[in-house]
Amino acid sequence: QVQLVESGGGLVQPGGSLRLSCAASGSILSINTMAWYRQAPGKERDLVASITSGGGTNYADSVKGRFTISRDNAKNTVYLQMNSLQSEDTAVYYCKVDAAEYKRPWFMSYWGQGAQVTVSS
Repeated sequence: QVQLVESGGGLVQPGGSLRLSCAASGSILSINTMAWYRQAPGKERDLVASITSGGGTNYADSVKGRFTISRDNAKNTVYLQMNSLQSEDTAVYYCKVDAAEYKRPWFMSYWGQGAQVTVSS
């Protein structure tokens, strides 16, 4: 089983910055796409950003130019650098990793436990 551990959430003032991290562990054979989603109270979980194994990135329009997704393949870790944060960015942020294990050599999606990000003065 692949485990994901998120860190880096918290409370920040409007205009501030935060960096989220999500580290995958277990008997991992390969990792394909890594992504961040967010879910605000009463709303659906939406894609924020994704990054392929080759480094190709995709962003939601609402975060383009403010957020940057990156990954460290040696550490099986994905990051989300969030700058110029706004109150509308308040949500629980979840990482999702498409990974294959040695004993199950096909890709499955795994989710992190979620990290609260609150933007408020």
